[in-house]
Amino acid sequence: MDTLKRFLGYYKPHWKLFAFDIFCAFVVSMVDISIPQILRFLTNDLFLKGKYVILESLPYIFAALMIMYFVRMLCQYFIGSWGHVMGSRMESDMRRDLFGKMEELSFSYYDKHSTGDMTARMVSDLFDISELAHHGPENIFLSFVKITGSVIFLMAINVRLTLLLFAIIIFIIVFSGNLNVKMRKAFMDNRRKISGINVRLQDSIEGIRVVKSFANEEAEAEKFKEANMAFLKSKKDSYMVMGSFQAGNGFLQGLLYVAVLVAGGYYVAKGSLNAADLAVYALYINVVVAPINILVEFLETFQKGFAGFKRFIEIMDTKAEIEDKPDAEELTDVKGKIDYENVSFSYDSAGDILSGLNISIEPGKTAALVGASGGGKTTICSLLPRFYDVTGGSIKIDGKDIRNLKQESLRKAIGIVQQDVYLFGSTFRDNIAYGKIGATDNEIVEAAKKANIHDYIMSLPEGYDTNVGERGVRLSGGQRQRISIARVFLKNPKILILDEATSALDNESERYIQNSLDELAKGRTTVVIAHRLSTIVNADIIYVIENGSVKEKGNHSELLEKGGTYAKYYNMQFRQ
Repeated sequence: MDTLKRFLGYYKPHWKLFAFDIFCAFVVSMVDISIPQILRFLTNDLFLKGKYVILESLPYIFAALMIMYFVRMLCQYFIGSWGHVMGSRMESDMRRDLFGKMEELSFSYYDKHSTGDMTARMVSDLFDISELAHHGPENIFLSFVKITGSVIFLMAINVRLTLLLFAIIIFIIVFSGNLNVKMRKAFMDNRRKISGINVRLQDSIEGIRVVKSFANEEAEAEKFKEANMAFLKSKKDSYMVMGSFQAGNGFLQGLLYVAVLVAGGYYVAKGSLNAADLAVYALYINVVVAPINILVEFLETFQKGFAGFKRFIEIMDTKAEIEDKPDAEELTDVKGKIDYENVSFSYDSAGDILSGLNISIEPGKTAALVGASGGGKTTICSLLPRFYDVTGGSIKIDGKDIRNLKQESLRKAIGIVQQDVYLFGSTFRDNIAYGKIGATDNEIVEAAKKANIHDYIMSLPEGYDTNVGERGVRLSGGQRQRISIARVFLKNPKILILDEATSALDNESERYIQNSLDELAKGRTTVVIAHRLSTIVNADIIYVIENGSVKEKGNHSELLEKGGTYAKYYNMQFRQ
């Protein structure tokens, strides 16, 4: 019931449109069920009064019927146009809510769910939901009115024959209900399997360069074939159930005609039913069968839409692991002092990535994190903007526990240049301006100059309006990295996180960017992750991270004098 209540809640903003849609469905239904009754009246009463009365009445009959069908046409137009618009508006509302929820969810959620699955929920599921939103109440109401009205009129003609037909209709409903459960399971499985195809397709397309470089097209085709065949089997199973459903209903609907012909003929022979009423009875069978067929077809729409809505609320009910506390405060007047106090962290309790970590960075100073891959350096940086929450200890900025701060203000104070650069499929201007929404052209150009990418951009025919391609596919790794750095220049934060910020650059570009980063770091607290130790020799303090804790700390000279892990790393690189 809660699921249904939430679904109906999306009708509330559009209740006027919905109400008129239902009204139009009522008018269409009443016109359809009244026509056989009008024919009965004309046949049994008017058409027996002589040709002059008939001829005088025909213009009025023509006018009345034309008005009825004209009104029916207008109502049908509203149902077919604005009824669908209402469904689309509800779909838009759900897509807005779903996107907002996706933006709210923590990184840990995306660690477990693929982009392909999320895309399927955003596109395919919501389309099916919108079809259900429009056709659901309308078809149910229209069918209810037609069936109920027809039964009432038929009862007025012959009670016993109507009860026989009603028994068959009840049997159709029971038969449909039994197969309905199987169809629901089948369509839920369809949803899971199509998500699997989306995931496999996305994986292959995004990794197409890797696929081709290893000449593994056949292997990828085999993987896709498995997902595709699994979906095919799922669709086959659902169509088997649907075929049984439609064939069974077709047979049972045929029984309605058989009952009318056989039982009706019997009552005509007995004199309790005249031939004209039997003909009208047959017309009403068409009126009854039509809504039954609508309900049969609607059940597929219902199963797809309901399955989609259940997947929709699965996401909407997912609780974000990282949320602002009710009394969370804004981070203002940032000085930049950072303290990791006895910090522990693990992913899904699968063993601590960090344990008893203590790091302290003074305002405006540069701290470097070095160590072997997998030691926890990137995790340390991911905890600072609360992409994940610590499982033990605390992280403080200017003495304030970051869990007591509003996430938006916290992240606005931190600029990040990551090793894996993501660029949007838009222009250079848009990608750089992402660091400061609403930035002026002069600010964008200045940031690009500091990141040493301006000259390259200006060498292009369209300059800053040049599209970088999906994920920046048209650019080299170094160029993508420079755009990422330009974003941080534009953001101008108090705290910087540089996660291998120059790793993708050639030596000459690295020197340019390193000078820019050194300039940017002045007066700002900077955390640097670096494998190239030559880039951090001037850091105020260097932390050597091993197995999630601090192994050594000190400046470059102090650590070399100790002759420990840092000295070993440095000498290995120096000798190379």
